[in-house]
Amino acid sequence: MARKTVLDLQKMKAGSQKIAMITAYDYTTARLVDAAGVDMVLVGDSVGMVVQGLPDTLGVTLDDMAYHGRCVARGLQQAHLTVDLPFMSYQLSPEQALASAGRLVKEGGAQSVKLEGGERSAPAIRKIVEAGIPVVGHVGLTPQSVHALGGFKVQGRGEAAARQLLRDAEAVQEAGAFCIVLEMVPAELAAEITERLYIPTIGIGAGPDCDGQVLVVHDLLGLDSSFKPRFVKRYAELEQPIVEAVRAYVGEVRSGAFPTPAHAFHRRKGAAKVARLY
Repeated sequence: MARKTVLDLQKMKAGSQKIAMITAYDYTTARLVDAAGVDMVLVGDSVGMVVQGLPDTLGVTLDDMAYHGRCVARGLQQAHLTVDLPFMSYQLSPEQALASAGRLVKEGGAQSVKLEGGERSAPAIRKIVEAGIPVVGHVGLTPQSVHALGGFKVQGRGEAAARQLLRDAEAVQEAGAFCIVLEMVPAELAAEITERLYIPTIGIGAGPDCDGQVLVVHDLLGLDSSFKPRFVKRYAELEQPIVEAVRAYVGEVRSGAFPTPAHAFHRRKGAAKVARLY
């Protein structure tokens, strides 16, 4: 089965077909979500927080993203793969952005790359697109700017902020991005942006009127009961069952109940004992 392309995803918007995206970071998870029929898989720099245990995304490196991109790419048969450009891998110049994007395609298996920022990132987007690499934009809450934004807060609530966010989205489109993520944006503003743009919008905490939605797979599976943002819907609660399964394993190892003879390998009947070596 062929992987979805940029054109396939743009046709989904044209046909009013919603796009389902999931953020994942490893081969096994990628294989499972691909089998479930997702349209896009994002290897996000949120790997820093979800997998590496960092407080934010700022410590993630380009090497990290290329590694996790390779892992995820091996598990996909039909979903389109986009990989994040991490902090300070594209901000210095359009040339740096292109070099970093090229690495994610060559070394990370990416079909497209994602980067944050609106008007300020337009030159980088343009440079990457002109080289033949598709780009996904990202506006609203941009986690790499968490310190400048004063935390993980909803963006675009005031009139001036809403106008700027709309300008940012249009700048991303005009620079050549084929798709854009809207994160933690008022639903009404996200709906207006979606109506104005001809490229697909993917929402996370941006209401139901975007052309698609994205969630981190760990969040929708309920692997961290302490993380409960409003925009996440849990489709399973797997944290406790996993803890209970591992607790049962630990108990059986300590009691001697596991492994049983059925879990062991045995010599053929009649085989001689191993001679002493000393």
